[in-house]
Amino acid sequence: MRQVHIALLLAAGLATGPALAHTPLCSCYDNGDGTVFCEGGFSDGSSASGVKIRVLDAGGNPVIEGAMSENSEFEFDKPDGDYRVVFDAGPGHEITIEGQDILE
Repeated sequence: MRQVHIALLLAAGLATGPALAHTPLCSCYDNGDGTVFCEGGFSDGSSASGVKIRVLDAGGNPVIEGAMSENSEFEFDKPDGDYRVVFDAGPGHEITIEGQDILE
């Protein structure tokens, strides 16, 4: 009977502990000088240090690859043409930001 109660609590989202999910967060800003600055993290306050970042061209080909710094930041030279930034913290934790949606 106890297993059923635990399963119901988990299904209802009432249990706490390490199984709780956290949402990835990433924003990018056009610096106005030919560079773009991105910052990331997670909704639970976790750092995004080391999270992979890819900048892809319109065809989906990588033009820049790197990782968030120890301060959860990534800066790159703005590519020519259409591009998108992919913040890749693993399955279910990926954010794609289209170049035209980057804040100025």
